Amino acid sequence: MRSRWALPLVLMASACSGTVRVDPPTPSPEAAAACERLAAALPTTLDGAAREPSEPASPYVAVWGGIALRCGVPRPVSMSPTDQVSDVNGVGWYPDPKRPALFTAIDLDAYVEVTVPGDHPAGGVLVQLADPIKKTLTQTR
Repeated sequence: MRSRWALPLVLMASACSGTVRVDPPTPSPEAAAACERLAAALPTTLDGAAREPSEPASPYVAVWGGIALRCGVPRPVSMSPTDQVSDVNGVGWYPDPKRPALFTAIDLDAYVEVTVPGDHPAGGVLVQLADPIKKTLTQTR
């Protein structure tokens, strides 16, 4: 089993090969249905990067250049009830304090994790993902 900590390194090492290795999550049946709705609504380009294949292929993973989205991930273990969450166009994002490139959309019927490398502005990426997330996922709060 590959550690979540390895995700950014895997993305950087594989970005030049055309196929990016990202370990897909194993969502619950309810989250899987929500993630399939989101997958159909995701853009073909994100922050100027074209969508590309991931390995292994999964309906719960989307990749644009070095940007990776995983839908149906577990609640972040580092998140506590008093942590600050950033609202970006109506979507609440938890920024992981130990991994500044990792953001998780919370309070939805499926958690959505996005890794944004330093060559992309995180705010712009999260803004572009807000509409597809709001249109396909249901808020739980």
